[in-house]
Amino acid sequence: MGLYFPKNNKTDWKIERHRVNIPTLKWVRLKEFGYIPTNAKVINGTVTEQAGRYYVSIVCEVEEIKNHKPKTEPIGIDLGLKDFAILSNEVVKKNINKNSNVKKLEKKLKREQKRLSRKYDCLKKQNKTKKGESTRQNIRKQIVKVQRLHQRLTNIRTDYMNKCISEIIEQNPSSITIEDLNVKGMMKNRHLSKAVAQQKFYEFRVKLTNKCKQNDIELRIVDRWYPSSKICSCCGTIKKDLKLSDRVYICKECGLVIDRDLQASINLREAKTYKIA
Repeated sequence: MGLYFPKNNKTDWKIERHRVNIPTLKWVRLKEFGYIPTNAKVINGTVTEQAGRYYVSIVCEVEEIKNHKPKTEPIGIDLGLKDFAILSNEVVKKNINKNSNVKKLEKKLKREQKRLSRKYDCLKKQNKTKKGESTRQNIRKQIVKVQRLHQRLTNIRTDYMNKCISEIIEQNPSSITIEDLNVKGMMKNRHLSKAVAQQKFYEFRVKLTNKCKQNDIELRIVDRWYPSSKICSCCGTIKKDLKLSDRVYICKECGLVIDRDLQASINLREAKTYKIA
């Protein structure tokens, strides 16, 4: 559910640190404050409801801040399922879905979903009795419980992804290179679809593109068929018989032994053929 409020008059929107004046709704106290700039020019706003909680999003006009930091070495990023992101400077961003906190929440979500399913089964039997109305109320409460757990898991994953992007951008590289992943094709694999959806590869690319534009960093997109994992980063030999199960790359020509994903990120950084996002 969402309510859109365009700004028609000068007094429609007023922003203070702890509260915001929304047209029609008037003054509303904010649980999280200090994020909305109080002196900015407001264009419009939206109030949305998710899992029994209400959120306000406000579009403001702010002055553009240009990035004057000195540029550092370019970075290649290889996204994966074992680890979320492997950078060419040997920094590894772990898979947040393997975190014990996330696993506990997923188990709890499964239990609550089973309870919800059982309540629906009870309602079918009690549909024409007096108990049916109380069961419906319990179902509504249970739906909100499930929605809140879904929202909490989404927030954890999104927050982790945002922090990863911020840490990469803070290094201020001259360029960032990523692979054009076929996310739709990966989602068709029933064994991988859940893990791919949880990693939010598409959302990562969209947010990284926006951050690169804001900070004047060139984002390079390499073709999905580029053999980044099969090329030796030392001598350039292509190992055609490399299997997906081979996690360590061993070059028969120069004797290089290197982690497969790290090598892919190095090869992406050094790629000569790419398009700029």
